[in-house]
Amino acid sequence: MATAKISKVEWTDVTPAPVVLVSGPEEFFADRASQRIRELLREAHAELEVHDVDAASYGAGELFTIASPSLFAEPRLIRVTGVEKCSDAFIEDAKRYIAEPAEDTTLVLRHTTGQRGKALLDAVRKTQGAIEVLCPELKKDQDRLAFAQAEFRRLQARATPGAVRMLAAAYSSGSVTELAGACAQLVSDVGREITEDHVNRATEGRVEASGFKVADAAVAGKRADALLLLRQALLGGTSPIPILAVLNMKLRGMARVFGARGSSGQLAKQFGMAPWMVDRALKDIRGWREEDLARAIDLAAETEWQLKGGSRDPDYAIERFVTFVALRGRDS
Repeated sequence: MATAKISKVEWTDVTPAPVVLVSGPEEFFADRASQRIRELLREAHAELEVHDVDAASYGAGELFTIASPSLFAEPRLIRVTGVEKCSDAFIEDAKRYIAEPAEDTTLVLRHTTGQRGKALLDAVRKTQGAIEVLCPELKKDQDRLAFAQAEFRRLQARATPGAVRMLAAAYSSGSVTELAGACAQLVSDVGREITEDHVNRATEGRVEASGFKVADAAVAGKRADALLLLRQALLGGTSPIPILAVLNMKLRGMARVFGARGSSGQLAKQFGMAPWMVDRALKDIRGWREEDLARAIDLAAETEWQLKGGSRDPDYAIERFVTFVALRGRDS
C-alpha cells in the first residue's frame, strides 16, 4: 500500500513547491499562504506569470495550455480555487499534471471541505515533492489567543498577556480576519506596545468585551460589580449568549488547572495553554471548591439551554448564573 509522501506545514512556513495543496475551511490562512507563495516567487523571479483558474468552470486542457512553455520561459504560478466544486475535466487533467509537473511552475490547489475531488487529493498527497498547507478553523479559545499573540509578533509589536486575552475575548465570535484586523489596527493606532487599557478603549461597545468585564467581576467574587455590569450590558442591547460564552471560557480554564501541581511552564505544556493563561486560571480558581466548580459548569450547560429557547426570561437566567458564579458556585 502506498504511503503519503506529502509534507504538511502551516501557512507561516509555506514555501513554493511544484504542487501545493491548501486545505481546510479557514480562508484567512489560505489567503495568507497564497500571498506568501506569490511574494517568495516574485522575490526570486520578477518576471513571474500568475494565472488564476476556477476549478468549478474548468474546461478540458486548460491547465496544460497555461503550463506549456512560453517563448521566454517565464516562471509561472497557477492558483486554482474551488477544488471542492471542481469539474470532472479538472480532476482528470490535474491527476495527469501532478504526475509530471511542468518545470518552473508552481500549482496551488485550494480545497476547503467536502468529498468532491477526493481522488485528486489522495493523489496529491502521494506526490513526491508536494506540500500541504493546513488551514483549520480556530474553534478553541486558546487557539485564538495563540493566533493573536502570533499576529502581534508578526507585526513586531508586544502586547501584555491581559491585552491579548481581552482582545481575543472581544472577538471570540468574530472571524479570524476581524481578529487579525484588530491587531493591525491597534499597532497602527497606538504603536508597538499594547496594554489592556489600549484594548479596552479599542473594543468598547463590542458585545464580547462587555461579557469579558462581567465574567472577570463574577469569577473574582465581586457580585455587585458583576450584576451592575451585566445590567448595563443587557440594557445596551447585548445578548446574554456571548456573556455566557466568556464565562464558560473562564470556567473551563479554571477546571483544567484545579488541583494541578507544577510551574506555569510545566502546566502550560501539560494543558496546551500559554503560561500566562495558566497564571490567570490559577488566580481565578482561588476560593473555589472542586464541587462548587463542577456545579457551576453544570449550571452553565443548563443556562445555555435556557438562553436558547428553554426559558421565557433569558435575562433572569443569565443573572442567576452570574450571581451563582460570583458566590463561588454556591446558591444565594
